[in-house]
Amino acid sequence: MSDEKERAFRFPLGQHHSDEIATKSGRPLSELDLQRVLGGDLSPDDVSISDKTLEMQAEFARQAGYHEVAENLARAAEMARMPNDQILEIYEALRPGRSTYYQLLSLSQQIISMYGAEHTGAYVREAAEAYRDTGLLKMDDE
Repeated sequence: MSDEKERAFRFPLGQHHSDEIATKSGRPLSELDLQRVLGGDLSPDDVSISDKTLEMQAEFARQAGYHEVAENLARAAEMARMPNDQILEIYEALRPGRSTYYQLLSLSQQIISMYGAEHTGAYVREAAEAYRDTGLLKMDDE
């Protein structure tokens, strides 16, 4: 096994790769400390996980054989790139009885086309199918 391959499995990331990980704002993880928190020198994006870190974690999970966890992390990485109002729209649409089957399919396509979020779009599509099968959809005439 090469040094690069071995290094890919160094977990936890914050302990072994803090110089390679950046927050959502781009601030390196190694720059986060209690002094900056207490001093008010950090923004919310300075303490939010980045899509790149989530993608790295998804790859670790995939390589370790945790495919469902990897899918969840890949979806989280996609959502980290979306604006909060879009995430809230997805959340609201997925609440039982809030959307029709075709509204969920449309939302799925919108997510894929606007954000390139294939995993998240597929999840919404799967939810549409499951909701149809279990009676959790909004009725078309409501």
